[in-house]
Amino acid sequence: MKSISVQSLPLKQVIQNLSKQLGTPYIERCEEYILKLPQEFGKGEIRGINFNGGLGILLYDCLFYEDLEVKFVVNEIHPLKFLYCLEGKLFHRFENENTQHEIEQYQEAIVASERNNGHVLRFKKNIKTKIYSLEIARQSFLRKIDCDLKNMGSNLNNLFNDVKAINAFYHDGFYSLQLASIFNEMENFKEENFIRKLFLEGKAYEVLTKQIQLYLDDQKGKTNTILLRRSEVKQIEMTAKHIEQNLSNLRSIQEIATEVGLNVNKLQEGFRYLFGTTVKEFIKEKRYSKIQELLVNTDLQISEISDLVGISSKSYISKIFKERTGMTPQEFRADYRDSISRKLKTIRN
Repeated sequence: MKSISVQSLPLKQVIQNLSKQLGTPYIERCEEYILKLPQEFGKGEIRGINFNGGLGILLYDCLFYEDLEVKFVVNEIHPLKFLYCLEGKLFHRFENENTQHEIEQYQEAIVASERNNGHVLRFKKNIKTKIYSLEIARQSFLRKIDCDLKNMGSNLNNLFNDVKAINAFYHDGFYSLQLASIFNEMENFKEENFIRKLFLEGKAYEVLTKQIQLYLDDQKGKTNTILLRRSEVKQIEMTAKHIEQNLSNLRSIQEIATEVGLNVNKLQEGFRYLFGTTVKEFIKEKRYSKIQELLVNTDLQISEISDLVGISSKSYISKIFKERTGMTPQEFRADYRDSISRKLKTIRN
């Protein structure tokens, strides 16, 4: 396994150290430092940028051909790190400890080392890895914001105020959809130089804001959390598929949420995020679409269609169609078939 040692701050120094030890140049664009991996080591790039007030962002977007250990070992207090694994996996340990933390895709970790002990990040070979690291030099940061941090909760309050790094800190979990959206915006932003720096600085504070909210949400316990995690999107997609396949026999929204392992708040947030609507409205729309399909493709009676879509009242189906089309289901079916017949006659002629 290859091992290299780098400074912790400023991030310019991190990139310069990496550049020297990997034997490859870096470029600078408006104080953002970019290093392309040399072909013999792997593919991808590492970017670093600092902002006023002790805040910075490191991005590792890499695939290494051999295991690589990056040691942040400068003999100073190291920055507080917020690590986000968008792709692949990362291993983290504190310099003075042997315990290794595995951070997988969609996971996040808050890490602060004790005293002058550093951080060690390990990348596995041949695994495409994308990691965002939000870095905070706590003394500079507190000097800039000059605010009471008590509303963040005692743990985070103590963590941010521990400018001499008296205590180590480690917390991991899964990052939220809100954070996932921010990372997506950062990845897709195409402007360069001053506009990019301005944009990234705003996003860095936005990431920190959403992370604090996420941490406080984590403290409620798994069954009471509200914010939807990126890792839970598949459960939302499974729920949508379940609804479409079981319109005739749907349970209550509470029962559906329990069945997929989410609480109702998270289920609703997920549907708003993925489909732009509530669970109730999603079900209503799918039922309407299914009724349309059965009306135009079968000769089933309205009572039979009602059973297939889980609506007990024929009059309710009529009400839906009147509201949306101005026609009864029977009129909708007749109108559709008349239009098909007219089209066929036109083709024959």
